[in-house]
Amino acid sequence: MALPFIEIIESTTPDPNLLMWKHPHPDAEIKNGAQLVVRESQAVLFLTEGTVADVLGPGRYALSTQNIPVVSRLKGWRYGFESPFKADVYFFNTSQFVNNKWGTPAPVIIRDPELGSLRVRAFGNFDVRIGDPVTFFREYATAYPHLTIGELERSLRDHIAPAFGEVLVQQRVPLIDLAGSMSALSETVGPLIVPYMARLGVQLTSFVVTSVTLPDEVSAHLDKMTQMAMVTDMDRFAQFSAAQAVGTAGTGMQQAAVSGAMSALMAQQMQAAPAPAPAVGNDVVARLGTLKQTFGAGLMDEAEYKARREAILDGI
Repeated sequence: MALPFIEIIESTTPDPNLLMWKHPHPDAEIKNGAQLVVRESQAVLFLTEGTVADVLGPGRYALSTQNIPVVSRLKGWRYGFESPFKADVYFFNTSQFVNNKWGTPAPVIIRDPELGSLRVRAFGNFDVRIGDPVTFFREYATAYPHLTIGELERSLRDHIAPAFGEVLVQQRVPLIDLAGSMSALSETVGPLIVPYMARLGVQLTSFVVTSVTLPDEVSAHLDKMTQMAMVTDMDRFAQFSAAQAVGTAGTGMQQAAVSGAMSALMAQQMQAAPAPAPAVGNDVVARLGTLKQTFGAGLMDEAEYKARREAILDGI
C-alpha cells in the first residue's frame, strides 16, 4: 500500500491561546517540492529523528534541496534526494500574549518602620511572546503535541512571585508609600525575570504590579489613623469618636458608658485648661457651648442637659 504524500503544509492558528501545535500528518511523507505556507505571527520547526532540522518564518516555500536547507540536513532518506521525506512539523504562534495574570500564592512578610512586620499580597499582569522557537521547543515544549498560554502562564507565575517578594523586602518601601511605588516596583521586578524567561525562549514585553493588598485588620487600623489625622481639635475628635461609638452601641449600657467617658474627658479638659481670664462671662459661654455640642451629639438626654445647664448658670 502506497504511503500518502503531503504536498501542502499550512495551518491557520486553530486557537488564539495556542503557543505551539503539531501539524497532523501521522505516517505521511512530505513530497519533495511540497509547498509550505507560514503566515504572519507564525514560525515552523522541522524535527527529524528527534533533532531540530530547521526553523522557517513567515512566507511561502517550496521544500526542495535547491532552496531549503532543512531538506539537505534530514537524515535517513530511503530513496535519495529527489524522493519524499518524513519529518515532524510544529507550528508556533509568535504573536504577543497580553494580560497574563500573576500573584503571590502566599503572603510576603515585610518590615514596616511604623507598623512592624506585615503580611502583604501582590497581584499584576505581564505580556510575553515566543522569542526563540528552537530554544522554546528544546527547553520547554518538547514533550507537548500542543501547548497553550495558560500552561506557560502557570509555570512563569511560580518564578515571578519569589522575585517580587525579594524586591519588596530589599526595597524597604514604607507601607504607606506602596501605592505611589507601583511603577518603580514594576521596573525593578521586570528585569529580574527576563533572564529566566530567555532561557525558555520566551520574551517578556511588559510587566506590571497592579496592587498590593493588606490583611483586613491592618487596613482597618490604617483607616483609623487616617481619621485621626483629619481631626486637629480635641473637642471635635472626642465628639467624633463618641458619636461613632454611639452609632455602633447596641444597648443602653454601652451608651451610658460612652456618655460617662465623654463627661470624664470634658472634666479633664476643664481641669487641665489654663486659668480663665477675669472675664467670667466668656468662660460661661464656652462651657455652655461645649455642653450644647455634647447634647447635640446625642451623648446625653434632655433632662441631663437641662440639669447641667442650670448648674453652670447657678455658678455665676
